[in-house]
Amino acid sequence: MLTPRNILYFEPFYFKNNAPPKAKYFVVLKLVGDNVILASLPTTKDHIPNYSEIQEGCVEIPDANFNCFAIPTTTCVTECNKSFPRKTFLYGQNIDTYRIDEMKRCYPLEEINYKIWGVMKQCLFNDLIHCFCHSKTIKQKYKRLLQK
Repeated sequence: MLTPRNILYFEPFYFKNNAPPKAKYFVVLKLVGDNVILASLPTTKDHIPNYSEIQEGCVEIPDANFNCFAIPTTTCVTECNKSFPRKTFLYGQNIDTYRIDEMKRCYPLEEINYKIWGVMKQCLFNDLIHCFCHSKTIKQKYKRLLQK
């Protein structure tokens, strides 16, 4: 379940900030020791500034304190050649840590509480990690974890 590159699909996902639960993809970026994972919650909300020349892949706009990795529907995301149904964005600001024991408590049963949607292609995953590690907007503690 909580292996780097895994893309999970929760229906519903319970947010840390008590926002209403909803169906959500979840990309596992890194295991941190034995009890924490670093992950990103992709979204279909496009917040890329209109003036940006880059609209897919790594979008880094330091002057706007902005970082995201945009994946168009034409990109095969997983090793089994799945693509996201809509253009999808992974924002550096949405990287967070999650306790493994808490995840297993909230989502104990695969295929009931969550599904392993696929394993992200290695080259795409490498591009995503590179994008986050070289961003000026991502918290240093997350960049250090990703670079280990």
